Amino acid sequence: MTWLCLLIGLGVLLIIYMWLVAKQNRILHLNVPIRDLPAAFRGYRLYFISDIHRRNISSKMLEKLTTPDLIVIGGDLMEKGVPFLRVTRNLEKLRRLACPILFVWGNHDLQVDPIKLRRVLREQGVIILTNAVYSVSKDQEVVNFIGVHDATNALDGLDIALLKVKEGVRILLSHNPIITEKITPEVNIPLVLSGHTHGGQIRLFGWGIREKGGVKSMDFGTLIISNGYGTTRYPLRLGAPPDTLLIQLSQAKVD
Repeated sequence: MTWLCLLIGLGVLLIIYMWLVAKQNRILHLNVPIRDLPAAFRGYRLYFISDIHRRNISSKMLEKLTTPDLIVIGGDLMEKGVPFLRVTRNLEKLRRLACPILFVWGNHDLQVDPIKLRRVLREQGVIILTNAVYSVSKDQEVVNFIGVHDATNALDGLDIALLKVKEGVRILLSHNPIITEKITPEVNIPLVLSGHTHGGQIRLFGWGIREKGGVKSMDFGTLIISNGYGTTRYPLRLGAPPDTLLIQLSQAKVD
């Protein structure tokens, strides 16, 4: 009986710990080298926040953020059961950073009311990329942010989006990293930003049901998978703490 009580107590403590981990507010600072990056964009900062789901974005976390040049919401801004008022308030907090905000669709965004969500996004001045491109120009140089629709539901149209790209550097935004299966070196996309996996959300002895987040070297260039900011189903995390990413672009060294 004593052992049983001990095991139950340890289980309760573990659940409390996992709940506390899921509530963390982390900003990971990443320096990402990109080949042929124009001088005008060296030091360009973008803030990537994905898989917000049910969470309220922490104002205190954003106050610690070095002002970015661009914000990217990497999908799953909400899910079923999340009130649109919470979505609006989260977007209002991001707007205080006073820079353009891009959004790509996640699978959970499509399970609510996508028409209403689209209206809320537009009311908040968010630029929705549905197999589309947002091009930033500085000193006659261009960086193209290519946003594809949700690859989880096979709605992605990378080939369509590529037709809209201007001459310049290409950065691909996709909620689901599965999009990388369609990228070849010839497409000339050196960086992909994604989320979706939650880093596995709960990892035991390093194993998780989904891919671990992080910076990964690929044949085409670099893939960055965020663990995401929120959770789905259960507000618990273990071995895959939540994150948001402040990414600074730099020129890749030439071999």
